Amino acid sequence: MNLFPHDPTAQGAQASRPVTGGMRARLAQQRMHARLLVVAGVFCILFLAIGIKLTVATIIRPMPPQQQQIAPQVPPIPKSDPKGMIAGDVALPQVHRASIIDRTGQVLAMSLPVAQVYANPQEMIDAADAAHKLKGALPTLDEAETRRRLSLNKQFVYLARDISPAQELAVNNLGIPGIYFEPGERRRYPMGRVAAQILGGVDIDDHGVAGVERFFDRRLDADRTPLRLSVDVRVQNVVHDELQAAMDMFQAIGACAIVMDVHTGEIITMVSLPDYDANDFGRAAPDARFNRAVTGMYEPGSTFKLQTTAMALQEGVAHIWDRFSSTPIKIGRFTISDMKSDHFDPWLTLPEVMAYSSNPAAAHIALDAGAARQQDWLRRMGFFSRVPIELPEAGRPIIPSGANWGVSTTMPVAFGHGVAEPPLSIVRGTAATANGGFLLRPTLVAGQAASADATDGAPDAGQTIPPDAERLISAANSDILRKILRLDVAKGTGQKAESPGYYVGGKTGTAEKIGPHGGYLKHVNVSAFTGIFPMNAPRYAIYVMLDSPKPTAQTHGWTTAGWNAAPTASHMITRIAPMLGLFPDTQHETAIEAALAIPMKPAVPRGYRALGPGNDPGTARLHEHERETEATAHPRGHAARSHDAAQAAQLAGHTEHAANDLPGPPGHRVHDRG
Repeated sequence: MNLFPHDPTAQGAQASRPVTGGMRARLAQQRMHARLLVVAGVFCILFLAIGIKLTVATIIRPMPPQQQQIAPQVPPIPKSDPKGMIAGDVALPQVHRASIIDRTGQVLAMSLPVAQVYANPQEMIDAADAAHKLKGALPTLDEAETRRRLSLNKQFVYLARDISPAQELAVNNLGIPGIYFEPGERRRYPMGRVAAQILGGVDIDDHGVAGVERFFDRRLDADRTPLRLSVDVRVQNVVHDELQAAMDMFQAIGACAIVMDVHTGEIITMVSLPDYDANDFGRAAPDARFNRAVTGMYEPGSTFKLQTTAMALQEGVAHIWDRFSSTPIKIGRFTISDMKSDHFDPWLTLPEVMAYSSNPAAAHIALDAGAARQQDWLRRMGFFSRVPIELPEAGRPIIPSGANWGVSTTMPVAFGHGVAEPPLSIVRGTAATANGGFLLRPTLVAGQAASADATDGAPDAGQTIPPDAERLISAANSDILRKILRLDVAKGTGQKAESPGYYVGGKTGTAEKIGPHGGYLKHVNVSAFTGIFPMNAPRYAIYVMLDSPKPTAQTHGWTTAGWNAAPTASHMITRIAPMLGLFPDTQHETAIEAALAIPMKPAVPRGYRALGPGNDPGTARLHEHERETEATAHPRGHAARSHDAAQAAQLAGHTEHAANDLPGPPGHRVHDRG
């Protein structure tokens, strides 16, 4: 028995005893258990934190995936945009070619992500099995051809092009070794036929080959910001429908229509028929791809009398009270005359020349001005050069040689024969007569004001003439021309172009077509109307053309502009004006008509001697030309013809009839309709 249990000497003796191996093992095990508990605790805390984080991220507050987490072939989910407020911001991050939009933000052209499927046949395990599986994912694939390609001794073969992201995912899920994808894009035109000739198209490598796609090819590839055009798809659709209806009614072989802002030069609408679906550009017929508005060259007919009148006023050749002979003019064996002249006097004032559309009178005005003045005027107005527009297809006009521009050229050109111009040139010239005299550069690119108007289409009242526009007509003469154009619709050949409340002004024009072997085709016409609305505050120029229209019972057998192009323009104006923020003003009709009024026979101011019988410089030039022609032809007898007479045969080729534009049936007196 230990009598001293707490004896320190005894305890020290026990502590000094050596630790055995079993005890050491137990201590190490205890330390290991402690470490495991600490590690397990840490992992529990981590798993708990991750679980909480996942619960919050996936259930309580789901987080959208980061952009870099989305596969490059998967487009972003579109946002709801019922008002179209962000429609103009279409720019997919996985495509490089910019979208094209209209002035309101509607998408006209965009590139969609696609993929090209290719393979390395040397990595194929079973070509037949791979081809069979691919056929299941790509139903349009030719299985036999695919099996042949996969069996070739090559390292690269294409299997399919332009597959959708969904198809790419289906092929990828097959897990076939040696199958790869190449990202790409495909151009699509959501509006189909709308503005097809304006947009043009791209090739297989997405490079522009026609239209604005070609003109802006570099810009569309370099800047992903959508290209905003001046075209308004709402107006484009209405004009297309009306033009198609007129083309069908009159069985025309082609037609075109243009609406242009007379202050900015922006093209609001440009329609050419027949047309095509822009998505099928490669398969479209050449006639459908042909843009009649800028590529087609047509004799302008009587619409050119507007330029003859503008030249006479601006150059001081004539005043509105001067009179010009409507007596038929013989030149060689051809005659310039009016089909019906019983509804007007042998001598017509300037307003009457336009209202009754007299060819001999217009020829006399041009003779008074002379060939040099006429050429210079048409050159400055842009009729001798390609119309400046962002379309590679814009063509050059067909004009006579300047060296041969004699009397026999001056006279027919005065009423729109002997020259061939694209319709856009006529619209441009018409706008210049009504906007204060400024010659604008037409454009398909929307100005800064377009985005501000996009939601409601209301015009910007503060728009002004571009600073680079050249003024060719004085404000006073522009005011006179506006009144003359209004007179032509109110009481002249363009009466069927009237749209109540919009005070339309304009000029009709009908020209016989030239046949394949030269010379004019009788009763085969190109009928056109060029005009402005509203004439009391000019805002838009409009042009309508029908190629080879047929007569109908409603037109009493006529195929002229007064019966087909003019009423078509009226229908268009009535429908599109409200879309453009213009509404009919009938409340102030009396005051507006009074402000636009011009008499058919203006009085001669005191102190002026008006041109007329016995005082017409052009008549003297004509008689001089006749004497020169007779002197040249006399030695050779009746079979000989002068150079000018031969040119007249080439340029005129027929007897001209100004009454082709008359809106009334045979025997109807035009001034009775006013």
